[in-house]
Amino acid sequence: MLPLEAQTPAAAGQEGAELQAAFQHLQQGNIEQTIRECKAVLGSDPRSAPAHMLIGQAYLAQGSIATVAEAKAELQQALDLDPGLVWARFYLAKIYIDQGMYPKAKDQLERGLQQRPEVPHFLSLLGEVDRKLGDPASSIELNRKVLRIDPSMTPAHYYIALAYLDLKQEDSAIGELEASIHSRFVTPEMYVALADLYRPRRRFAEAEDLCRKAIALDKTRPEAYLSLARLYNAQHFSDKALEIARQAMPADKAVPASAYYQKLLADLLVEQGAAYQGKARMAEAIHAYLWALDLDPDRGGVHRQLAELYLRAGDAARAREQASAAEKLGAPIDPALRAEIFR
Repeated sequence: MLPLEAQTPAAAGQEGAELQAAFQHLQQGNIEQTIRECKAVLGSDPRSAPAHMLIGQAYLAQGSIATVAEAKAELQQALDLDPGLVWARFYLAKIYIDQGMYPKAKDQLERGLQQRPEVPHFLSLLGEVDRKLGDPASSIELNRKVLRIDPSMTPAHYYIALAYLDLKQEDSAIGELEASIHSRFVTPEMYVALADLYRPRRRFAEAEDLCRKAIALDKTRPEAYLSLARLYNAQHFSDKALEIARQAMPADKAVPASAYYQKLLADLLVEQGAAYQGKARMAEAIHAYLWALDLDPDRGGVHRQLAELYLRAGDAARAREQASAAEKLGAPIDPALRAEIFR
């Protein structure tokens, strides 16, 4: 959440008092009460731009895929009524980022900075958008500037770390992430990113602790469960990997129909397949891998695993089919295994 003074809506009289009350509810996490207060204001004044902005923020704070479209509409309406509401631009930019619409996010952030130059939140998010658009150096530059303005802006360290990862500078990324997690503003994403870097360095206990902290912050997001499943598979703890994968994707939980979540589910299924493979439960491993390919067919490594599993199951035709698919996707088969498959 942004600083109180950054977002407090300006309005006079009774409407101002009602909006201030709604804002306080939002700050305290009372989302439903915020929405009720804002709707009461809009009932008497449908053109209240601050009320539209606040209700947009409240919809976003619900963390539901279903309310994102409503949040976007409210924020856009707030800007249509009052283009000077820079924080409406900020939250609208965040929605555009989540939707992969980076040029639109960049436009909103740059317009906000024209109105309020050098606001750290805008500069930091603009750097991340530039990274998404293929310019990690810009993100490092802008987020370094942010830290000079406000050293407490923890997300800047996180965005710099992501830029260093794009530049294949993992040691520098670790340093930035380690700086980012020592803050009351730490997010699950920061813990997960650092855990994923600790894993190949065999810092398993530290990585597990980070994943557990991420889950404690938000039990609903699957990213930390995925990182933990990968960590357990790396240590050949197949039972633990299967249990954590089940927690991440329970049978009664609907998966949002977005490209991001479909890829995430495919990642979890790959870890489930690896865990079943580690326990020599080959039919279940094949099922998990095939399900992953239904969601994301361009995974050469998964085709390669299936080629080996089908070969061991005595299904030479399917083994050849999967091996060919793997090679087309740039995942070469071990020469000895390939000779066995294509003999």
